[in-house]
Amino acid sequence: MRLNTIDWIAYVLTIIGGLNWGLVGAFNFDLVAAIFGEMSLLSRIIYILVGVSAIYLIYTGTKLRTHHDVAH
Repeated sequence: MRLNTIDWIAYVLTIIGGLNWGLVGAFNFDLVAAIFGEMSLLSRIIYILVGVSAIYLIYTGTKLRTHHDVAH
């Protein structure tokens, strides 16, 4: 399976979100807020894009599983 540009963007944003949550949990440090400002417009956009990316990956993962199950 080849990943398209949107897939790669979704993976990168989801990884960023996961790492950020790891930092929040381990050190109470929000890297996105530290870089772009506490709940600034840019921070909020990044948080939204991370959430949309996670939903996209759930959707594509479900679609791939359904396709894989049909193929076998």
